[in-house]
Amino acid sequence: MDNVESKNNLETIIDESSNLSLNQIRRLLNKMSSSEIAHALESSPPKQRNLLFSLLKTEEEGDVLFELGEEIQQDLISSISNEELAEAVKELELDEIVDILQNLPEERMKKILSGMSQIDRKRIEVGLKFPENTAGGLLNTDVISVRPENSIEVVTNYLRGQKKLPENTDKIFVVNNDNEYLGELTISNIITSNPSMVVREIMETSSMPLNVNMDDKDVATTFERNDLISSAVVDDNGKLIGRITIDDVVDVIREDADQNLLGMAGVAEDTFAPPGRAAKSRVFWLSMNLVTAFIAASAINLFQDALDKIVYLAVLMPIVASMGGVAATQTLTIVLRGLTLEQINTSNIRWLFKRELAVSIINGIVLSVLVGASTYLWFQDKMLAVLISCALVINLVSSVIAGILVPLILRKFNQDPAIGGSVVVTTFTDVIGFISFLGLATLYLI
Repeated sequence: MDNVESKNNLETIIDESSNLSLNQIRRLLNKMSSSEIAHALESSPPKQRNLLFSLLKTEEEGDVLFELGEEIQQDLISSISNEELAEAVKELELDEIVDILQNLPEERMKKILSGMSQIDRKRIEVGLKFPENTAGGLLNTDVISVRPENSIEVVTNYLRGQKKLPENTDKIFVVNNDNEYLGELTISNIITSNPSMVVREIMETSSMPLNVNMDDKDVATTFERNDLISSAVVDDNGKLIGRITIDDVVDVIREDADQNLLGMAGVAEDTFAPPGRAAKSRVFWLSMNLVTAFIAASAINLFQDALDKIVYLAVLMPIVASMGGVAATQTLTIVLRGLTLEQINTSNIRWLFKRELAVSIINGIVLSVLVGASTYLWFQDKMLAVLISCALVINLVSSVIAGILVPLILRKFNQDPAIGGSVVVTTFTDVIGFISFLGLATLYLI
């Protein structure tokens, strides 16, 4: 099905005014892939979402559940029985089953596992023992391994004897008799090599496997830097226990980007979450912002006498604070991106700070001239124009300090700088902006 037809089906399904019968909706769902159905569910309010999910066949539910975000996934899982869930996920890959089950309450997860065959249960328990945000949480056990002394002819015959190769199989792995990782053998090398050659002669040993405890973001970075499609995963003893494929890494990158985007605003919720849940997820950072607003108000209150005597200071001071806040957010965004991509370290942070400082000074000079000229034309007061220009430069410089130091300090204390970082830097620049402008006005105008 082409993209246009898929988009039309999606819009028809989620449009409450289309007045489709259940059979018509079911026929449209049958034409859509699991990812398209998941997108339709994520684009629907809760009541309509539950109806759409109820129309799926049990064997379709597992693939769709895996494609969903965690919050919606768990909401839908809560509406089905343990038996139905076990049946729905049984055909999924190991990492997909683990992703779904590990978010369940422990008691329910145990009941579902107890209803599975011993082989399936042991297979899943291997994945469940590793944290979700590690290489172990992403791995699949569907690896193909060979010995270094095997001939290419033997390897080729073995591969041909498989009913179906695991998805994204671009290489197989070489291990010794103790299952210790030795290297890898690409499918292209197998095809193009002389059948009489042995694996040891053509295997590659330069590619390092991933440790099972590696952070999933580091896994994603390794895949991106080395253009990998798949990679071996080993335990602390160097024994091969599974592999990670590019489709799992794409999910990590997408989830990380989604979290960073929502975190910038202190939000973490489903787009169509019920009002109560949405309010609960936002109230903490709104409360934090309220606290910081009182801090900024306290800074203004220090100069109440100046505001009483020169009323137009109140008209101009938001300009200084606003410019500093925007500049700080720009720097914060650059730093967050650099931290996420692991481009920032102790060797280059000093250079980045100097660069951002130079940018702020240049922008400060340009903008201070514009603001100063506008202020003079407005109020016909040269000293006021000079003071607001100076305050603007001071606040733009302070925005660099806040934009760089705040995320670095939060990261040092193992806090996510994307969540709440903007609240801190905005408060900092507001306070500096108010103090610099009103303080200078108090010294030179009163």
